[in-house]
Amino acid sequence: MSTLISAAAVQTAAGRLGDAVLIDNDLVVAVGRRSELGAEAKAEYRYEDGVILPGLRDSHFHPVGYTAALNGTTLGGIVDLAEMRDVLGAAAARIVPGAALIATRFDDAVVAERRLPTRADLDRATGSTPTLVHRYCGHVAIANTAALAAAGIDATTADPRGGVIDRDDDGVPTGVLRETAIDLVSPHLNAAVKPTPQDVVEAMTLLAGIGLTSIGAMLGLGDGPWASFGDEVETLAAAADDLPIRLHVYVIAHSTDDLHEARRRIERAGPRLRWAGVKIFADGSLGGHTAAMDAPFADAPGETGTLRLTPDDLELASASLQAGGMVAIHAIGDRANTTVLDHYETIIQRGASPERLRLEHASVLNPADVERIGQMGIVASVQPAFLGSEVDWLEERVGSDRLPFTYPFRSLQRAGATLAGGSDCPVESPNPFAGMALAIDRAGIVVEEGLDPAAALGLFTQATALQEPAPLAAGSPADLIVVDRNPVEVTPDELRETQVLATFVDGAEIEVDRTRPYWVE
Repeated sequence: MSTLISAAAVQTAAGRLGDAVLIDNDLVVAVGRRSELGAEAKAEYRYEDGVILPGLRDSHFHPVGYTAALNGTTLGGIVDLAEMRDVLGAAAARIVPGAALIATRFDDAVVAERRLPTRADLDRATGSTPTLVHRYCGHVAIANTAALAAAGIDATTADPRGGVIDRDDDGVPTGVLRETAIDLVSPHLNAAVKPTPQDVVEAMTLLAGIGLTSIGAMLGLGDGPWASFGDEVETLAAAADDLPIRLHVYVIAHSTDDLHEARRRIERAGPRLRWAGVKIFADGSLGGHTAAMDAPFADAPGETGTLRLTPDDLELASASLQAGGMVAIHAIGDRANTTVLDHYETIIQRGASPERLRLEHASVLNPADVERIGQMGIVASVQPAFLGSEVDWLEERVGSDRLPFTYPFRSLQRAGATLAGGSDCPVESPNPFAGMALAIDRAGIVVEEGLDPAAALGLFTQATALQEPAPLAAGSPADLIVVDRNPVEVTPDELRETQVLATFVDGAEIEVDRTRPYWVE
């Protein structure tokens, strides 16, 4: 049945296209004037003061981690380690013996002590309950004594490739685990609160309520830093038939066999779950001092981070491309970005399509690499929300010389790069309008690298990163939203306050419980 969705305007990154969208069942038929399209419609949704936008796309998202943050123990917003201990102690008292307490979103940059906790801090709070606290970036975690014991980690345990076990002066682990060292502990912990398929469906419905109709979903296979939450691909496959939005899955695999088996599981699942490719890590995070840098961090003169790429990773990239998928490689530091671009140049020379290659984050770049990204034709998947979280320490960490080339959105745009926006949620809030606002005003950091409002909207409607049809194109799925203001005509602060009036996926309106918060610190 033909249905008309009309409002005050239809706005895309390319401009205003009229005031109505005609859909037939689940596809867009035409975009234009209500006066011209209305005669063909059998029904109408009318939003006189609203603005129709394409459904918003988040290119880089961790749906199981997001669900865990909504339903589990979160340490975002705590003011000091005493409050952390109170929160952890109360949570530990509620769980059954033998289960592990997994807490997320700890931020050492905002607590009064300005440091990571140690195993001793956690032991005071949770005693014999195995406990793992993840820093909000996901690249550093802290284990208590019981968790270290469960994993068999002691002073004799060697650092794994690509990771570090912090130690005291006597060589005894402090509990702080960086990068792949987290992987030594997490698989041995049975989280007391694991996201269920129904939990994930409810969380994805909350995303529809803030305008997201598709996400690039980064999923693990029951190993890695989030192994305590189980096999994420299995959880999403079980939820597939009920998903309200589209999830394009990038699998964090460690062998080609695992990658292909995950692809088969996803392809057998529901229509809104699609295998998209492989996710690989080249380095860590700025916040955890684990990003791979050419020169040391400005606030840690002896530290240049960790480069994690291995020959096995490059084999995984080839396997994904051969199977028709994409390659998404996480790169934060300038050394990591250069290394990934070098590999991508080789892959392109061997015949790979550049648009199937994604550079995740592209945070700190050498000036030459900014130009190279544009020339190569790959996708730069960027997260403007990082600027909001890092505003108080970013220059201190990278130094004044590197700051102009940290999240250089405008320079990348001028170089001709294909940019796609994401949140890396639960590292950051999933709100795409907050992401657009930060793409424009950059929280005051090197404001000349901000995008104009239309380009900021384009970040979150760009199709290439998820291999989706162009937004609101005739014949494309009828994924669109209605909001209470035009994002290209308001200030960044007004943009942050945008309210979504309705979300349509495949032409059907998604019912959302708007009394439930979509984000918790």
